[in-house]
Amino acid sequence: MAITKPKADNRPTEIIKRLKKEYPDARCSLNYSNPLELLVATILSAQCTDERVNKVTETLFRKYRTAADYASAPLQELEKDIRSTGFYRNKAKSIKGACAKIVEQFGGKVPRSMEELLTLPGVARKTANVVLGNAFGIASGVVVDTHVHRLAGRLGLSDKKQPEKIEEDLMQAFPKKEWILLPHLLIYHGRKVCKARGPLCGSCVLCDICPSCEAQGALKNVRLKLD
Repeated sequence: MAITKPKADNRPTEIIKRLKKEYPDARCSLNYSNPLELLVATILSAQCTDERVNKVTETLFRKYRTAADYASAPLQELEKDIRSTGFYRNKAKSIKGACAKIVEQFGGKVPRSMEELLTLPGVARKTANVVLGNAFGIASGVVVDTHVHRLAGRLGLSDKKQPEKIEEDLMQAFPKKEWILLPHLLIYHGRKVCKARGPLCGSCVLCDICPSCEAQGALKNVRLKLD
C-alpha cells in the first residue's frame, strides 16, 4: 500500500489530530479538586507513579485542607504521611516551604502566574506548567516529563536534552491552544505504545510520520488511523 506522507511542516498538526482521535479522554492522571491539591500532588509525583500518588493523596487531602495546614504541620508527621511516594524528606520540605510562602505572600491561594509559582520552594517549570494548565487553564508552556522527553526525540520534534530546551522546541512546533493537551496525549501514547523499552512501532498511529519508526523498519506494519 502506498503511503502519502504529510509535508514536514504539517507533522505537528497531523500528530495532534491522530493522537486526539486515539486518546479522546486524555487528561491529567493525578486526582485533585483544586489548585493546591494539584500542586501538592505534582510535587509528590516526582520519581513516583501517578497511581501511587493518588493512593497517598486520597488520605492526605482529607487531612490537610489548606496551605496553612501544610505549613503548620510538623515536618516528621508530613514525611510519614507521604513516605510511600519516595524521596519523602525533600518532598515534605518542598510542600511545607511552598505552602508557607503561599500563606505569607499570596493570601493562602496558589498563584496564577509562572513567575510567582517559580518563587515557591520545590517548584520548577514542569510543576508550574502542570498547575497553570490543568488547574487554571492557562497555557504558559508545555509540560515535559520523561514520556514527553522521549517522544519528542523519537518523533524528531526536538534533539535537545534539557527539558527547558525541549519545551521551547515544542512551543515553537505546536500552536498555543494545544500546549495544555499535548503533553497528556504524548504521555498516554508513551505509556501505551511508544514505551521506553520495546516500543510497539508496528501498531503506532504515528509510524508513517515518525523518523524513529521508519528507521526501525516498522513502517510496513503500520496501522494507520486516518479520517
